Amino acid sequence: MLLTDAANGVFPIAPTPFLEDGAIDTSSIDRLTDFYLESGATGLTVLGQLGEAPKLEHAEGIAVAAQMIQRANSIPVIVGVTAPGFAAMRALTREVMEIGAAGVMIAPPNTLRTDDQIVGYFRQAAESIGTDVPFVLQDYPLTFSVQMSPSVIRRIVSEIPSCVMLKHEDWPGLEKISTLRGFEKDGSMRHIAILCGNNGLFLDYEMSRGADGANTGYCFPDMLCDLVRLTRAGQIEEAHDLFDAHLPLLRYEQQPGVGLAVRKYVLMRRGLIASAAQRKPAAGMSATARGEVDHLMRRLAKQDPRAEVRPD
Repeated sequence: MLLTDAANGVFPIAPTPFLEDGAIDTSSIDRLTDFYLESGATGLTVLGQLGEAPKLEHAEGIAVAAQMIQRANSIPVIVGVTAPGFAAMRALTREVMEIGAAGVMIAPPNTLRTDDQIVGYFRQAAESIGTDVPFVLQDYPLTFSVQMSPSVIRRIVSEIPSCVMLKHEDWPGLEKISTLRGFEKDGSMRHIAILCGNNGLFLDYEMSRGADGANTGYCFPDMLCDLVRLTRAGQIEEAHDLFDAHLPLLRYEQQPGVGLAVRKYVLMRRGLIASAAQRKPAAGMSATARGEVDHLMRRLAKQDPRAEVRPD
């Protein structure tokens, strides 16, 4: 099951669940994966930006990926393989593809400045991991400090056939989606899947601009699945109503530095993972912050009963 340019729907970015002592929580991995499937996810991404991959030993990362791939064997699983050098990226790619990954996700190093450097990097990356391996181009300038214009993305797509999906996380980025779809329309770029990140903060309008879905880790992935489904069914106002109800929590979870702590806290409150623990170094949540998230959850529950959580 290889990733193709027909990918669509919601590919949640899975966090790595840990126990309080820092050990990987394999039971929570299964529970979380089952929940993604029940929610209607059409794919998964593991070892992504907020999957704490750099905190895992190599063997641990492979084990986490293998467990999710095996558990979610009915949908494609993308594995993040971004690494400082191509040797490590190639080795990790080979291992995860052998255990059943559908493709890999690659982010640019923050040293790239010119358009030629960006295109050259991804060309070399594709050659290193194997041109038969489909890959996702991660465009997240707010984190990676690499600005990819639509014309640069068009060059990458045109020159590297194994690039089949864009993880769009530019901000503001709505016009970029429109421009890329315009390239497809005028025949100057082949079609690729566009799935959006940024915690889904602009997913309501990204879908109307031509995005195929979401590739992000918001703590209510089931809401993201519903939003995509409603939009595709032409129930636009219903989709916006659902999105608007979640927007305060989306915004809170998107805070740099503490977003993963918030996400894991809510997933724990929802009973999907046993602990909100992160591997160190980690940013925790104060009692005040937890109270604020609880307040947001109570307010959300008035509009979406899925936010009603069990008491502590």
